[in-house]
Amino acid sequence: MAQFDRREIVAVFLGGALGSLLRVWLGRRFSVGAADWPWVTFAINASGSFVLGYMAARVQAGVPETVHRRLFLGTGFCGAYTTFSTMQIEILGMIDDERLGLAFAYAVSSVVTGYAAIALATTLGRRMRRTA
Repeated sequence: MAQFDRREIVAVFLGGALGSLLRVWLGRRFSVGAADWPWVTFAINASGSFVLGYMAARVQAGVPETVHRRLFLGTGFCGAYTTFSTMQIEILGMIDDERLGLAFAYAVSSVVTGYAAIALATTLGRRMRRTA
């Protein structure tokens, strides 16, 4: 059986706590109507994708990242901060309200924006490494 490093578990736990608290705070602070474009979830998922893309670029470039930092930011923070399940619930709400065009646009633009955020972040991460 694998041994668990308590520091790794704490890193995931603390990152997850901070990520989920920030997501809930943003959701409550900037909430919109159920049938409107869910800007908060959209921005959260895009920014979380950006952070993950940047971290991946740093790892690929050979920047020494501690396991604890990767677990804190990637697994913990971004795992709890980003929310694919909320996006799905919002899309189902739009479909229930017969706003099919909005649901389709939201689904497609969320995926495209997530990939664009990853592409931008990895490009920036690689450039920053070359100039450092």
